[in-house]
Amino acid sequence: MFPTPELAGAAVVCSTVHNRSICHERTLVLASILLATSGSAVLAQSTAEKTGVNSVIGVAPKTEDFVLEAASSDMFEIESSRLALERSNEKTKPFAQQMLTDHQKTSDELKAIVTSGKGKATIPTVMSSAHQGMLDDLKKLQGEEFNKQYYSDQEDVHEDAVDLFKRYGDEGDNAELKAWAAKTLPALEHHLQMATDMNK
Repeated sequence: MFPTPELAGAAVVCSTVHNRSICHERTLVLASILLATSGSAVLAQSTAEKTGVNSVIGVAPKTEDFVLEAASSDMFEIESSRLALERSNEKTKPFAQQMLTDHQKTSDELKAIVTSGKGKATIPTVMSSAHQGMLDDLKKLQGEEFNKQYYSDQEDVHEDAVDLFKRYGDEGDNAELKAWAAKTLPALEHHLQMATDMNK
């Protein structure tokens, strides 16, 4: 018997893939992560989201995790795109301006929902350590090296955002935020396609 719904879900995924040995190895890794935090259901859920377990098995993040990740992603988009407007080439600047404008809008919308009390969560004041690390690395670059890394980061961050918003928009536990995630998803998918094209 699997000790958590997350591991049960991982087993179902394993049963549908061709290379089961690799999938079972991943399940064991997930088990070690979740069992290590079994003393706290909240911590286990948060850990499952942070380590990518929920993404692998398609589980929606808890509202607190969704807000933290969405806000951090917006912060990275805003700061990295401001930097791109200073350092990137003329081809990149229109894209960077759109990212800055669009993600400032989604950031404001998220804050409005949460501060109204309709979204039971807290808006972070700083981005995650992972996003901050990406931004710090980007700040070290200039010229074509900067452009290439900016494109790559944009593709990676938007892939994560699309996955996050899709999972929460499908099965999130807060009606207001769930509706907002579903409404915002098409724009993020468009951003991802743009970033992918820029990164070719």
